[in-house]
This record gives sequence, structure tokens and C-alpha cells, in this order.
Amino acid sequence: MHHSTNLLAADDESLYTRVFWMAFIANVLLVSANALTFRFAEFVSFLGGTEEITGRIVGFGLFGSLFLRAFLGQALDYFGIRRVWLSSCVVFLIGTMLTITAPDVGLQIYIARVIFVIGIASMFASSVSHIQSITPEGRRTEVIAKFGSSGFIGIICGSQAGDWLFNMIPESRYLYQVLFGSTFMIGVIYLCMATLITHKDVHSKPSVAPPIHTLMLRYWPPIILIVTMMMGLGFGVTMTFLTRYSTELGLGGIRTFFTAYAITAFSTRLISSRWSRTFGRHKLIVIGLAAHALGQLLMTFVTIDALFIAPAFCMGFGHALLYPCIVSLGAGAFPAQYRGTGTAVTLAAVDIGTIVTAPIMGWIIDHHGFHPMFYISSIVLLCSSLLYFLLSMRMVDSDILLGRNSEIVVEETDSENVSEKESLDTHVTSVP
Repeated sequence: MHHSTNLLAADDESLYTRVFWMAFIANVLLVSANALTFRFAEFVSFLGGTEEITGRIVGFGLFGSLFLRAFLGQALDYFGIRRVWLSSCVVFLIGTMLTITAPDVGLQIYIARVIFVIGIASMFASSVSHIQSITPEGRRTEVIAKFGSSGFIGIICGSQAGDWLFNMIPESRYLYQVLFGSTFMIGVIYLCMATLITHKDVHSKPSVAPPIHTLMLRYWPPIILIVTMMMGLGFGVTMTFLTRYSTELGLGGIRTFFTAYAITAFSTRLISSRWSRTFGRHKLIVIGLAAHALGQLLMTFVTIDALFIAPAFCMGFGHALLYPCIVSLGAGAFPAQYRGTGTAVTLAAVDIGTIVTAPIMGWIIDHHGFHPMFYISSIVLLCSSLLYFLLSMRMVDSDILLGRNSEIVVEETDSENVSEKESLDTHVTSVP
């Protein structure tokens, strides 16, 4: 088994290169910038909007970006990751600047939200596509999980920084200029890093470029839509309305929740990076959805900041399991030359979940309060977990098969080494 350890260590060295760690740090910055915008609902409220209007703006932004991002996957495949990635950074910066200068809840903030979401979603899709392009199939879920763990560090940094700004600066136009201005500056640094990461990339255009609907019908597994929709629901609740819930309860902000969320998710990613090859991605998805359902329910018991920790633990654990599984299953179903389309479609499907559910959740909050919204989201998530379990119980996961095959290869290698050692020992003892 000593040799198998060396073999795994050698594999890790070839996977986790300088490029991987640069992309890891860049993703920390991007998620930090995005986490600062978790206060977007507060900004809308400052401009005179309601929870329902917030949900409508978020949904409109995602819907508008979804239309344009229908071409993102094909752009990644045709123009290459580098061009799309850098262009996305510029779009992100434009969207952030339009948000900073929005005077009210009129047309500009809707347009700003669309452009901002297009930019950040395309940046995430580009970075994930890049990581997949440098990773062998058998280790893809593991590497996506470890790369994604950088996001949890970013959530801690961004949410802590956002709360610190809100505690230091009285609510005013200046506060939101500093908040979104910080997002803008981080975006500039990220653009420089993406330029360095991809400066040696060489792209080959696919010989045939079928339309996106043809590729989806041929390759994308429909069962993944259940999970992406529910992840969109979870993101809509935590990243849009949680700050308003904290404000209504008179608490100190959202940093306690997101710090506990991120620490749990980061730790889970480190521990579970190879679970997909042991338990299978379908089982991890069922567990992840159930954990999210429990977390939403526990939100109703929050009365002080410390009580955010229990729901954060559940939802962070669920997020850590779900994201690498859906990207691996969704994007991995596409051939390598269309992997950009697969990644973009899978991530866009998460946004569909937020588009559909954010306005509904906002309406429930406005008319019935936060607790009924948490009850409903918890029930929907639990039912989705049970449905996915029933639909996937007879499916065979290729990650498990690849894991077993790699174990067989390692065992065969160990056996060969033992035979060589025995042969050498025999030869040595036969010498006088």
C-alpha cells in the first residue's frame, strides 16, 4: 500500500498545479466580490423597493441573463475559454458600475442586474470549464469539489467585509458606493489574474457546432433539472432574502450565517472530495437536498445571531455535496469539444430555479412573513430529495465504476511490486 500512496501523491502533483492554485485564488476573489452584493436586497430597500420588487429584479436579471447565456456555452466551445472569460470580466465591471450609479428602482437597476449577472455567471462558467479542461475524467468531481471550496473562503471574506462596512458606515448612498465600489475593484484584480491564468491557452474550434437545443436533447440528463431548480431556490432564499430576515429580527447581520456556512462547506469538501467514487453522486445529491430542507426549517428557530449556525451547518453541508455532483453529471455528459456548452447549461439551470422561485418567495414574505416562506421552501426541498431518490435508485454511477477500476489498477501495481520484491529477496538469499 506504500506504493499506492506514492501513486496518489504523484497524481495529486499533476492535478494541483500552479495554474490550479492561481484559479483557486482568483475564485476566492470573485466569490468575495459576489458575497458583498448579498446586501443587494438592502440596497433595493434603500431605494424604496419592497421584498416582492427585490425578487422581481433578481428574477428579471436572471431571466435576461439566461436568454443571452443560451449562447455562452457555444461561445466557450467556438471562441475558447480565454476570450469568453476576459470578456465576461469586462461585462461584470460594467454591471457593477451601473448598479453603483442607479438612482432608484427604475429601469437602470433592472438593466444593471442583468449585465451584472451575465458577467458573473459567465466568469463562473469559464473558470469551471477551464478547470475541467485540465482534469482527467476519473478525477473531475474531486477537482471540481476542491476548486469550489475556494468559494467558501470567499463567502467568509465577502460577508464579513459587508457586515463590517454596514457597522462602520451609516446607511446612505455613500455606504452602497463603497460596497459596490469594492466589488468593482476586486473585479479588476480578478481580470488581471484571469489574463495570467489563460495566457498560454491554445484553443481548437470544434469541426461541427450543433445548436444548443440539439446538444441539450442529445446529451444533458433531464433528472439534473430537479437538483438545479432546488439549488436555485436555496440560493434565492439565502443570498437574496436572508439579509432582510436578519434586519427584521434586529440581528447584527449575515456574517454569522455565512461564516458558519462556508466553514462547514469547506470542511465537507475536503473530507468528501472522493465520496463520489465511493457512494456515488446520486446518493450524495439525495443527502444534499435533504440537508438543505432541514436547514431551511431550522431558520424558523433563529432569534439571536448564534442560532444561525445550525441552519448554516445543514445548508453548507448540502451545498458542498450538491455543486460538484451536478456540474460533473451535467457538464460531464457532454463530449469534451462541447463541454463549455454542458457547463453553461448546467449552471444556467440553477439560475432557472432562482428565476422561478425568487418572486414567489418574495410574495410569500410580503403577504405572510418569513416563517411561512421557510416552511414552504423546506417542504419543496424535502419532496425533491425523495423524488430524486426514486428516479435515480436504479442508475449506475460512472464515478463508482471509475473508482473501482482505479483501485484494481493500484492493487495490481502493488501485487507486481510484491512479486518483484520476493524475486529480489530470493535472488539476494541465493548469493553466497
